[in-house]
Amino acid sequence: MRQDKSLSKEAAPATGCVKPGRMVWSKREIGFDSEEECCMKRVGREETMARKRGAMLSKSRFLAGLQCPLRLWFQCYNRDLATPVSPSQQAVFDMGHEVGRLATRLYPGGVLIEEDHFHHREAVESTRAAMEDQAVAAIYEAGFVHESVRIRVDVLERTSGGKWNMIEVKSSTSAKEIHLPDVALQYRVLKGMGLDVIHTGILHLNNQYVYDGERLDLSQLFAFEDLTRGAIDYQGEIQSNLRRLKEILAGDAAPEVEPGRHCSSPYRCEFWEHCTRAKPKSWVLYLSGITQKKMNDLAALGIEDIHDVPEDFPLTALQARIRNCVAQGEEYVAPELLEEMREVEYPVHFLDFETTGSAIPCYTGTRPFQTIPFQWSDHIFQEDGSLEHREFLHDEDTDPRDPFCRTLLDTLGDSGTIVIYTNYEVGVMTSLAVELPQHAEGLLATVDRVMDLHAAIKVHFYHPDFQGSFSLKKVLPALVPAMAYEGLAIQEGNQASLEYRRMLDSGTPAAEKERIKKDLLTYCGHDTLAMVKIREELLSRF
Repeated sequence: MRQDKSLSKEAAPATGCVKPGRMVWSKREIGFDSEEECCMKRVGREETMARKRGAMLSKSRFLAGLQCPLRLWFQCYNRDLATPVSPSQQAVFDMGHEVGRLATRLYPGGVLIEEDHFHHREAVESTRAAMEDQAVAAIYEAGFVHESVRIRVDVLERTSGGKWNMIEVKSSTSAKEIHLPDVALQYRVLKGMGLDVIHTGILHLNNQYVYDGERLDLSQLFAFEDLTRGAIDYQGEIQSNLRRLKEILAGDAAPEVEPGRHCSSPYRCEFWEHCTRAKPKSWVLYLSGITQKKMNDLAALGIEDIHDVPEDFPLTALQARIRNCVAQGEEYVAPELLEEMREVEYPVHFLDFETTGSAIPCYTGTRPFQTIPFQWSDHIFQEDGSLEHREFLHDEDTDPRDPFCRTLLDTLGDSGTIVIYTNYEVGVMTSLAVELPQHAEGLLATVDRVMDLHAAIKVHFYHPDFQGSFSLKKVLPALVPAMAYEGLAIQEGNQASLEYRRMLDSGTPAAEKERIKKDLLTYCGHDTLAMVKIREELLSRF
């Protein structure tokens, strides 16, 4: 796709993490358009009229319908059934907004169509006026309607001879499979409106771009993937899917769709909690790794509860273990577990990290979405039974990696088993060894001392209340109910990352910063103490 050569040196100031802008941009990276769809919650009378005539499709609704026709129906007619957007999800939206705002700077001389999704007709009129103005080189959030499908194009770039390029901006690091129908639908609408579209594709982040710490080079930060040929070849699929989805919306009743694996592919559906509210506590989906085919086979037998799965039904070894534990209401404890729990060198370090990753690189030498550790917690268990807690939290808006490594290596020393939960910490330390070679020897030495508590539990233990998951959030309340996460201000890693960025924000009041700091320390410390208590519980089984 042609871009003005003057853009090759386009840059943006970046003296630290770029904060979300105030403009509203419609990114759909987690599966639904928050601005458009949240608007629908408040339009009861319009929804009633839409039900009578068949609601209009938008790009986000079309993609929702491809995933599940019931999701599409709920988005159009029963939006209030959705689970409210979480702070972590909103942070993803905000990140997409910032990426979209920066991307428009690659297409200078453009105008923003400012009308929101309540006023799509006005947006179409503003778009028409901008297209007629030959001085306008690009249109951001251009609005169109064709075949009862409305779209907003992220960037519509004017080229010579009255032709256009269509650019869909994504805050991902590559074009994904789901992006083809996204682009192909927009291409169909634009061609249907009579536009001569030369190129259409995805403008995404380039995860090989390394920020120099001074100015963002936008021509390197972004990469364009041309999907024009694919969009043309996909038109037959677009036409048949449009017909099918419109028929669904024109119907008198919601389609009947059972929840299953499709509910989280390619995105987690916002109606998941509603659709699964009546499922049993031991639903067959909680047979770890069960395929949709096996779920369908069980459904054909009228089976939803693990208790009812026949012994001769084909299951993996792990799934069979889960079925037996649930059916008998008993734990599975392999004798090898005792040896694994005891095979440690003192002092035993129970270690956990918190990390963040920004779409727009913040620090010198970092890339888009690079994992940046900012906090660790270490509960140190001595052979005499005493327990010590050490912790670190980088509370300045500077690169935390060097102080993180220095303090971490100091607390871990050169002896003792390091207990972690999953190999995430190993991956972080291995990456840091490459990024900060001055700490490579010490970091790589610690990796050799690691014991993965998660792996040991998955192989040698199961509790009926795990519900098919071996995550810390499921294992801890089953084994140590008094340490459940519900009472914590921060309850999961994505929320910790979000709160950390909020703590660093210059606009956050000092008292709020201190509260966030305390909450972060409490959360990370809770994770490492949880591993101590889980190990104690497992040892008590013998």
